[in-house]
Amino acid sequence: MSYRSTDEIVSYHAHVYFDPAASRDKAERLRAGVAERFLVRLGRWHEVLVGPHDSAMFQIAFEVALFSRLVPWLMLNHEGLSILIHPNTVRPRRDHVEDGIWIGTKLKLHPDRLPAVQDPPDEAGEPNTAPRF
Repeated sequence: MSYRSTDEIVSYHAHVYFDPAASRDKAERLRAGVAERFLVRLGRWHEVLVGPHDSAMFQIAFEVALFSRLVPWLMLNHEGLSILIHPNTVRPRRDHVEDGIWIGTKLKLHPDRLPAVQDPPDEAGEPNTAPRF
């Protein structure tokens, strides 16, 4: 077997899923907690379905070096929300469906709505948070 190198990973996304009627308040608290603690790029609120996602969500884009701090924090503070964390390589479909990890309940995705290959892969982008902690 040939092992893949982690050098393939350009950045990560965390997709935080919520129900607009029942758990948006939890998502707002989690988003505020992330913004106060981590230098990341917070995406827009998506209350209509977008891309491969089958639920309302917002995205957190972050650098590879932040994984070991942000992901454990999300594990401990997700308030029952489902979160998909996936690497960004040149293969977005595989990144979401095969190589992602879930915090909370695993939700349905629509892989057919993702390109098999995307070069260059998504970068974390310019941070839009100002951590205080």
